[in-house]
Amino acid sequence: MRQSGHQSVRKSKVVRHTDLEVYTRAYSAAMDIFHLSKSFPVAERYSMTDQIRRASRSVAANIAEGWRKRRYCAAFISKLNDSEGEAAETQTWLQFAVDSDYLKPEETRSLYVQYDELIGMLINMQNHPEQWCLTKIK
Repeated sequence: MRQSGHQSVRKSKVVRHTDLEVYTRAYSAAMDIFHLSKSFPVAERYSMTDQIRRASRSVAANIAEGWRKRRYCAAFISKLNDSEGEAAETQTWLQFAVDSDYLKPEETRSLYVQYDELIGMLINMQNHPEQWCLTKIK
């Protein structure tokens, strides 16, 4: 199933947040960033390293939290919107890391695109919350 030019975010049977493709992709991307950020200078430990790790992890964490709040559609959408914001923040930190010569453009390009795809998936979910919420939208 394809919608709005973005890959579907729904699997055949979604029971928990870990069953969501958008969650598994966000988690995987955060782990990739964790491993890449190990090479950042020690001087960046409490600034760029912490910020990029926090933002990337928050994408997956907000999806998980939103999934548990889907009884209230507005709360679900709000958490997905938070996740979308964290994904854009992660992209910004990736740009800073490249421009600071901590990462090479070729090693971050695919991650940047992954976050574009995650943002698209999150927007699709926000635009069609009826597929995910436990209560009817009024």
